Amino acid sequence: MNVCVIGAGYVGLTTAAVLSDLGHHVTCIDQDTDKIASLQNGSIPIFEPDLEDCVQKNKSRLRFTDDLSSGLSNTEIIIMAVGTPSLPDGSSNLSFLYKAMIDVMDHLASYKIIMIKSTVPPGTNAAILKFLKEKGYQPSLFDLVSNPEFLREGSALHDMKFPDRIVYGLAEENEDLLGKLNELYKGIEAPVIVTNYAGAELIKYASNAFLAAKISFINEVARVCELFGADVTHVAKGIGLDARIGHSFLQAGIGYGGSCFPKDLKALSFTAKDNGLQPLILDAVQSVNATQINVYFEKIKALFPALSSMKIAVLGISFKPNTDDIRESPAVAFIKKLHEYGCTVSAYDPKAALPKELSMVEQTETPYEAILNADLIVVATDWKQIIGLDWKQVRHIMKGKAVIDARNCLNPALIRNADLDYIGVGRL
Repeated sequence: MNVCVIGAGYVGLTTAAVLSDLGHHVTCIDQDTDKIASLQNGSIPIFEPDLEDCVQKNKSRLRFTDDLSSGLSNTEIIIMAVGTPSLPDGSSNLSFLYKAMIDVMDHLASYKIIMIKSTVPPGTNAAILKFLKEKGYQPSLFDLVSNPEFLREGSALHDMKFPDRIVYGLAEENEDLLGKLNELYKGIEAPVIVTNYAGAELIKYASNAFLAAKISFINEVARVCELFGADVTHVAKGIGLDARIGHSFLQAGIGYGGSCFPKDLKALSFTAKDNGLQPLILDAVQSVNATQINVYFEKIKALFPALSSMKIAVLGISFKPNTDDIRESPAVAFIKKLHEYGCTVSAYDPKAALPKELSMVEQTETPYEAILNADLIVVATDWKQIIGLDWKQVRHIMKGKAVIDARNCLNPALIRNADLDYIGVGRL
């Protein structure tokens, strides 16, 4: 099939690459001419494992352009992967999506399937369909489908090739349309859920909200563990063996971040309140996450009264491993808090860079450079390159001997065997 993807961001690039790998001819369009030029030259603007290789492998079926007209000319399916960032009040900024929809509709001369993959609050797809009809665009020219993505940064290609489910939100039952949608994803084996627009939108939001809730839940349990002398990893293992709960997302740490969980919880909470519902659990999840860094920072201050005069090596900058994304990163927030408190901070990350507002903080090329003469180490992102450090060498080159495992990703025995002091989150 001939497919056009609007938006060359994280979701758009992954979608375009995988669809071309499935044998489709894909045009990926973005208004950012510098980004398009970079992509045309084979340079991927984000770090995502295997993405660059997938793009190169399928370059005969995948092209990048900023010319909307040429991208739409022979396409059968248009996939909208436009950003929907948060506004200050927590609502989703849908202006980019609406503008892209109008631009696309103004170029339509024949029937197209338009799939909205952008994450949008419940009610958005129905509102867009109504908006387009009111603008006078002919309904016979398009079918609008909600097709949310469930990609995790760091494993996006795998998640798209081997998804847990494929979701279609339709305005009404349409077997011919479903046949074409299934043809698009032919070669991907997964349960297919067909629902209405709001159902598809809420499957996406509810999924992220529930996962974020598990993180905030175990973080709050970790606080209780510290009060009573329990180890949160034992508690997490014990409750995770219950098949109704499961082990995933029960790793206590300094909180969730990234481009999805914070934004999506804010948007869902705002939408609920805007329609007269008080989302108590959603607000509690965000409250725990917002305070987790402060709670842990206060713990470290109590353990190290001279903290403000110490050199701290923070290992990890990205919000999670296998990505260079620092949006809403707890690691960045922790570095900022240490710096503002007066600490001398040196930071390391295999892929991510510190934001401009922390340009005064030293970022090193290797973890050992960051650790050199440090009084204290904070593991803020659980990269395998950090977990697998030679901890005896670490002990040799650092000034102090305390290792703060803010992700509960290290083996305490291994750290202690290197004559280092291990301090985790809710750990014994």
